Amino acid sequence: MDILFKDNLEFARELDSRDEIFHIRERFYLQEGQIYMDGNSLGVCSKDAEEYVLNMLETWKKEGINIWGVEEGKYFLYQNYLGKLTAPLIGADPEEVTVGNSTTVNIHQCIATFYKPTTERYKIIVDDLNFPTDRYAIDSQVKLKGYEVEEAVKVVHSRDGRLIAENDVIEAMADDVAIIFLPSVYYRSAQLLDMERITREAQKRGIVMGWDLAHSIGSVPHDLKTLDCDFAVWCNYKYLAGGPGATAGMYINKKHFLMEPGLAGWHGNKKKTQFLLKQNFEHETNAGGWQIGTQPLLSMAPIEGVLKLYNEAGMDKIRKKSLLLTEYLMFLIDERLQKYGCQVGTPREDSRRGGHVALEHDEAYRICAALKEHNVIPDFREPNIVRLAPVALYVSFAEIHRLVDILESILVNREYEKFSHQRTLVV
Repeated sequence: MDILFKDNLEFARELDSRDEIFHIRERFYLQEGQIYMDGNSLGVCSKDAEEYVLNMLETWKKEGINIWGVEEGKYFLYQNYLGKLTAPLIGADPEEVTVGNSTTVNIHQCIATFYKPTTERYKIIVDDLNFPTDRYAIDSQVKLKGYEVEEAVKVVHSRDGRLIAENDVIEAMADDVAIIFLPSVYYRSAQLLDMERITREAQKRGIVMGWDLAHSIGSVPHDLKTLDCDFAVWCNYKYLAGGPGATAGMYINKKHFLMEPGLAGWHGNKKKTQFLLKQNFEHETNAGGWQIGTQPLLSMAPIEGVLKLYNEAGMDKIRKKSLLLTEYLMFLIDERLQKYGCQVGTPREDSRRGGHVALEHDEAYRICAALKEHNVIPDFREPNIVRLAPVALYVSFAEIHRLVDILESILVNREYEKFSHQRTLVV
């Protein structure tokens, strides 16, 4: 971006005064004196999310079993309703989007649906930097088909342990590849892959293309209609702040609606015949056909509030601010923290960066502990990364400046040395 940054609090406050969505932070339960930088792991609770979950409780108390029929069946079709609210964030048609299950279950569902190995095509391309649950699901599905993981899972290796080269992914697209499944944004480095280039190359070769949007949805706008990938999955508790373990999301390209879902379940059945309770499965010919079990309304309700909030703010404004926040943070790290052994492990180009910054330091784990003592909430990722996520809807530029002040003090005074190297259960 064409902004000449300055290292002073007045400049940060000036950026805040020009922020078009600054007022929205008032709708989040931000704790006094706390700088929350972990929204890429679990988003802050919003007043909008609270309103909708409390409303759901009141509806349940009043209606009991009749909850499924109120508001013209809104809650019986809640997954479709939330899918429609999600669609603008990812540039998809409403019927292509559904909310249900967990992210890992949705990965299993999509791979079980699209993985049809033959003698000629039986390999799945993954990489060695993705979040492990994606790999666990892929390995499980491969073994269910009778293959050895080493035989059927083709791993694209990072050249530097930090980033994945698109050229290496494309080079791996041999005639024996059936599916490619990659993250849009990497959870450690925040690298944003060139999704269009990779998808186009996969399509040229007749390879099914799937994306994990967990670390981009709500931070990076997507246009899946133009991208025309085959499927995508994501969670709703990071940037979208739908609550701890919030129900996940899934996209199925409408050109596949007539495919049989790999994992059949009652709530994937056609709604018109669902309560006829037939023994043969008749899947709904939209993304809802990939549903499995009964929708958890109390887990889904907060998502409604947050999705409406995101649509109100607009992804273009959110992305614009997110890029400026991360660029400003990287500028301050370069200016003030590099001399203490810190470096940025996140791509600098706007087109290659998600919504967080990977601060690399040999003492990253203990620095995270010291930050928490100063009421800053980051998180740590192996082997040496302090992840800092300035979520656009509730983090200010002034907080970024204060964060770097605190980091500099921790490093100058070596405050991290009083903390143990022993890992806690959740980091």
